Amino acid sequence: MSSRHVSQLRKWMLASPPIEWGIDKLRELLIGALRQGPIPQHVAFVMDGNRRFARSHKIETVEGHNLGFEALARILEVCYKSGVKVVTVYAFSIENFKRSKYEVDALMEMAKVKLVQLAQHGDLLDRYGASVRVLGQRNLVKDDVLEAIDRAVEMTKNNGDCALNICFPYTSRDEITTAIKTTVENYSKPTYTQQRPFSQTRITQKLKSRNVNSVSNPTIRESSPTPSNRSEPDESVSSSTTLNPESSPTSSPEAGVFPDPELISVDTLAENLFTAGDPPLDLLIRTSGVNRLSDFMLWQCHEDTEIVFLDCLWPEFDLWQFLPVLVEWQWKQKHVEEKAQGNGTKASNIRSR
Repeated sequence: MSSRHVSQLRKWMLASPPIEWGIDKLRELLIGALRQGPIPQHVAFVMDGNRRFARSHKIETVEGHNLGFEALARILEVCYKSGVKVVTVYAFSIENFKRSKYEVDALMEMAKVKLVQLAQHGDLLDRYGASVRVLGQRNLVKDDVLEAIDRAVEMTKNNGDCALNICFPYTSRDEITTAIKTTVENYSKPTYTQQRPFSQTRITQKLKSRNVNSVSNPTIRESSPTPSNRSEPDESVSSSTTLNPESSPTSSPEAGVFPDPELISVDTLAENLFTAGDPPLDLLIRTSGVNRLSDFMLWQCHEDTEIVFLDCLWPEFDLWQFLPVLVEWQWKQKHVEEKAQGNGTKASNIRSR
């Protein structure tokens, strides 16, 4: 029996109501168990293998991409149920424009439909309080696709504190280049400060009030001047100590001051990345057995990021492939925490001595 027939038989068996009910209950149980341990707050996926899956199953390439979207929906539900706050997916690389026009147009058309479908009220993102953010070069996308993107972003902007970052079209080198350009622009603009004088009316009133109080005090008669010696309040204010009533307050701008480029740091560039404000990347997963990042999240893959390469193709990716990765990540996190606590205990013992 060919692998295609085995796959169809397996799909038919899993679709039967009793087995489907049992699998759903098992999934809920496993996800609940995962929540008892540490959960990565930011997970990224390189969704690779849609075309190879289509070729191996002798179906159209576009159908392979559709099955890849279904896999994404399954994984998003697992992530948000488990407690992951931010999911970032590599949906379309700038390099993908080099593919055939038929495939590129089909991907763009699918993006229009699927984005709005994800964002609809009551659908996946709405249920789990996740907002859509599309990261990449908007100027490379057609207007009708941009309208669908903006609509999905608008529909989900008031959702909860979870997020789905869709990198489309994107490369990490382009993201870093954009961040550098933005930083250079910000540090090439001088800042100005303006000196604002005190209000002329307020100064005049204050001087008049002081003069009146000094020459007229009804409680001490000895110091009160006679009416003939009392000056009019308006005349008691020396013209040399007041502003010219005809003059208007002006502001004198100082010379522009440029920000010090020595202040540019790693954090400065990170604040201008597409993912600014997101939690650090905890886990990056790539399917299809290819062991490279393919220009994805190069900056965000810092020393604490766990990078995992899996042999399964993306349309096959499900909880059963994701679960071992999460369990291993949790085990490593607990080991790191125990090691940190041990070092802290040793340090406290040394300090107490």
